Amino acid sequence: MNQKVESKSYVRDREAVIQLTKELVQIPSVYREGEPDGNETKVAMYVADYLRSIGIETHVEEVVPGRPNVIGVVDSGKPGKTLLFEGHTDVVTEGNREAWTYNPFSAHVENGRMFGRGTNDTKGNLACMITAVHSILQDKESFTGKIILCIPVDEEGMMLGIKHFIKQGWADDVDGAIICEPEENNVCIAQRGAMRIRVDIYGKMAHGAISWSGINPNWRMARLIVELEKLEKEEQERLGEDPYLKWPSITPTILQAPVKGDAQINVIPDHCMTTLDIRTVPSQDHEELVGKIEAIIEKLKEADPDFKVELTMLDNRPATSTPKEDPVVVAAYEAVKAITGKEPIYNGVPGATDGTFLHMHGVPIVTIGAGDRDVPHQIDEYIDLEELAETTAIYKEAALRFLAE
Repeated sequence: MNQKVESKSYVRDREAVIQLTKELVQIPSVYREGEPDGNETKVAMYVADYLRSIGIETHVEEVVPGRPNVIGVVDSGKPGKTLLFEGHTDVVTEGNREAWTYNPFSAHVENGRMFGRGTNDTKGNLACMITAVHSILQDKESFTGKIILCIPVDEEGMMLGIKHFIKQGWADDVDGAIICEPEENNVCIAQRGAMRIRVDIYGKMAHGAISWSGINPNWRMARLIVELEKLEKEEQERLGEDPYLKWPSITPTILQAPVKGDAQINVIPDHCMTTLDIRTVPSQDHEELVGKIEAIIEKLKEADPDFKVELTMLDNRPATSTPKEDPVVVAAYEAVKAITGKEPIYNGVPGATDGTFLHMHGVPIVTIGAGDRDVPHQIDEYIDLEELAETTAIYKEAALRFLAE
C-alpha cells in the first residue's frame, strides 16, 4: 500500500473527516423560501466556528438575509500563489422522506457508507477540504502563498454565494481553484455550460368547441418545441460528441397552460409557457445558439401572423475548459497518482458548478472529489467512507504540490 495511506496523518484525518461529514449532514440546509430554518445559516455558523477552533482566519459575509458565505484564509507568510478550495453548504430537498431507507439527515453509517442528503453533494467534500487544510497545519507542512476556503451558499440555486464572493474581491488574486464536487476523484477539466430560457406564447381564450374563435398558444408552442428538437440534433451532428461532456442538449422542462388561473378541458388558454434547460459544450457560442433559436421563431412568425412569443433569459453560464498543462490541473493529477497509485482519469462535469463563475473571472479551475457521479440528488444519497479519507489526502497533496516552495 502507498506509504502516504499508511501514515499516522492519514489515519487521523480519516477519523476527522468522517466525523465532520456526519456533523455537517445532520444540520439540514435545504433552502426553503419563507421558512425560518430554510437556509444555510446553521451549517454556515457551525463551519465558521469549526474553522476558528482549528486556528483558521475566518470571515462570515451575508449574501442575502439569512444566507451567509464563510471564507477561511491560511497565509503561509511567504510570497507565492493563492489556491482556492470551494465547497457549498446548501443541499437539494430530500423529497419524500418516507422513500428514504434512513432519515436523510441522520448521517446513518452502514457497510462502509454514510447515507444522507449532502453526504455526496457536497458536504462530504466540504469536510474533505477543511480536513485537508487542517492536516497541513497539524503536520506543520511547508508551503508558500495562501490557501482560501470558499464555502458559499446557494450553489444549487442561482449561485448567489459565489457571485457575492467574487464581487467582494476574494477571487481577484487566486491562481487556481479546486472545486470540491462528487466526481469519483476523476480530474475534471471541463464543464457543460447552461442557459435557462423562459418561453411565453400568447393566444386568445375561447371555448374548446368553438376553436376558430380563439388563438390556441398550445399549437404554436408545439411547433416551436419540434423545431428546437431539430436544432438540438443539428448541433449534435455539427459538434459531435465531446470527449468529456458528451452531447450538447436543448431540453424543454416545465410546460404550463394556462399560466395564470385554472385549467379546464373545454377552454382554450390564452397563454402557454415552457422553460428550456440548454446545456452546451466549450465549442458552442451562446450568442450564436440564441441567434439560431430566434431565427426559428422568426420563421414561425412569418408562417403565422398570430404567433406571439417572448423569450426571457433566466441564466447564462458558459461551458468551461482548463488545459491539462495548467498548474492546478497538474497538481490535482499528480496528487491522485501519488495517493491512489493509479493513473488518474480526465473527465468533465455534466452540469455547471460554482467553478463556472470563477472561470468567468479568469481563475483556472479543476473539479474533483469523492462520491459516485450518478448519486447526487437521489433518494438514499451516500458516500463511501474510504473515499472520504482518500479525497482528503488528495486535496492535501494537491495543495502542497501547487504551493510548493
